[in-house]
Amino acid sequence: MEVTFERTGERRYATVIALPGLNPRRWDPAPGFDENIPHDLVHYLAEAELGLRFGVYGRAAAGGGGFTAMTDTPGDPRRRTREQRRMKKREASLARADRGDMARSEYFAGLCDVVWRHRAGAETPGWADGKSVPPEDLPTVDRILNRLDESAPLWRDLPVGGSLTFTWPDTTVNVNR
Repeated sequence: MEVTFERTGERRYATVIALPGLNPRRWDPAPGFDENIPHDLVHYLAEAELGLRFGVYGRAAAGGGGFTAMTDTPGDPRRRTREQRRMKKREASLARADRGDMARSEYFAGLCDVVWRHRAGAETPGWADGKSVPPEDLPTVDRILNRLDESAPLWRDLPVGGSLTFTWPDTTVNVNR
């Protein structure tokens, strides 16, 4: 599965999921735009680094996820509707099988986002003031922060229309300017 984070405007981005043999799925606009590193990219890097099978991207790779098929993709509308129904059923099945990956994804993506922003001198939410990383989570947080450090400058330098593409669950990036 390919995952693309595309800068679609001055303060907008899209997340595109492409599975072999299926229409690409796109979330546009995606939530949590940030000029330093968008929310969905933090999630991707945290989940890939931790090997989470039932997080946002693991579920998408298994045919689930909250991303919808692109409506501007040519094809039979009934086929798209069937594909969306199949994806919703698959997502429900994956959610039942999840034994904590989604919660780990949310926890580490949120924690690492705040720690990275604080360390980079970027603005952090007020609720994060005075929060610290639990000692048992430090090695995991450090691994994810290394990935954020690698990807943030690439994201910041993208022009509108540029994108970063990853092949799940790899953290190696292909930059398209």
